[in-house]
Amino acid sequence: MAPYLRTVKSFADVNTEGGVDTLQFLEASEGLVGLLDLLGSAPFAVVQADLKGNITKVKARYNAVSEKSKTLESLVENEKGEKKRTATEGLLWLLRGLSFTCGALQKVQADKKQELAAAFSKSYEENLKQFHNFVVKGIFSVAMKACPYRVDFFAKLRADKDGGPEAIQEDLDAELDKWLAALNTIVQHMQDFYEKGEYGKGF
Repeated sequence: MAPYLRTVKSFADVNTEGGVDTLQFLEASEGLVGLLDLLGSAPFAVVQADLKGNITKVKARYNAVSEKSKTLESLVENEKGEKKRTATEGLLWLLRGLSFTCGALQKVQADKKQELAAAFSKSYEENLKQFHNFVVKGIFSVAMKACPYRVDFFAKLRADKDGGPEAIQEDLDAELDKWLAALNTIVQHMQDFYEKGEYGKGF
């Protein structure tokens, strides 16, 4: 088995022509949830559960009306006017969670001396804190402090689970940078989409 990033769908491979492909985006998002397993921190289970729950909400909508949900944009547009808009809300929170994770990892990539705890804490302040109540802020604060050292995290990212040769750090950095850049582009696009269409009202 290859190092982790080569075993999951890359955001760089998600089709965005004419809209963000719903199933491909959800598959890549599930890969990001799995990446959080490498942090090996029990408090991060809360973050993962939140991401998984929102992925499930979007997927349920796709399965219910797939013809009207092939892209994230069409999924949101076709749910507008409905009373609950469960998938629209789920996707909004998923995007916030992805933005938080992407921002933290981009900080770590930009500064090779920065530890994960500092990067995740800064990204939380920038991307998620404003949406959380006192209790949730406390949970996330504990999770950030429990991040492993970057050297241990990257050792896990390079490792082959079947004992094969590990990835070269330079190759991993190039792959991770490409993965994060594509994720950031999709998240920014969808957040702009929500803002222009006022789809996030009430959430």
